[in-house]
Amino acid sequence: MNMERITSKTNPRVKSAAALLDRRERKKTGLFLLEGARLCADAAGNGVTVETLFVTQEAAAKYAAECDVISRTANSAYCVSDAVAEKLSDTLHPQGVFCVCRMPQTVPSVDPDGLYVFLDNIQNPDNLGAISRTAEALGFAGLIVSAGCDIYSPKALRASMGALLRFPVIVAADGAALLRECAEKGMRLLATVPDRDAEDITKVTLSSGAVLVVGNEGSGVSDETLALCADRVTIPMAGRAESLNAAAAAAIAMWEIKRKA
Repeated sequence: MNMERITSKTNPRVKSAAALLDRRERKKTGLFLLEGARLCADAAGNGVTVETLFVTQEAAAKYAAECDVISRTANSAYCVSDAVAEKLSDTLHPQGVFCVCRMPQTVPSVDPDGLYVFLDNIQNPDNLGAISRTAEALGFAGLIVSAGCDIYSPKALRASMGALLRFPVIVAADGAALLRECAEKGMRLLATVPDRDAEDITKVTLSSGAVLVVGNEGSGVSDETLALCADRVTIPMAGRAESLNAAAAAAIAMWEIKRKA
């Protein structure tokens, strides 16, 4: 690839790209920064608009196949120095491949016959990424994110292994309103709670679409959200454990719900 070379960390294009590591800048611009050869190539191959590719000379040779996929769709591409790569990176050992991408403009709609996971103020980007990856693998119809961490957080994107860019994700500005809409469409709202009096998740039966609600890591499902859910489900646990990590609980609950659908 014949690309213009950038060696300065103060280059305006580099500074604009690096600024996207901040959530406020992503929200303002509608752009996000993606890092890693595989993630960038996967995004480009799945229809994500790539505005700019930044790649080191070493990475361009090492990840030639991935860079070829990206460069075919990128609006512009630059060869950057290792110093620039360090400025753009959110990891300790960057691969040297970065893409400035545009957020999708269309919002997926909810299929009343589908199975969805609703994340109620999830704060940990690793949990967000892991849950999206599991939901995609199990064949859920989509993910609904209400408040909490940004789906375009570099950590969330890495943890999702690209699922957040392939899988239908609805970012709900008003999660309560969306849940009411789902209920009006006949979908069951299942709130996961660490309560022995709730229904055993392994005994739930489904005959139509459903939304599985997973709560915040520290405080669980909010009272407002709980009030909207006709059903409360729990994972039976032995020993002295009182709760599970949000991603682990979501994975078990999704598996059980999918088996019954």
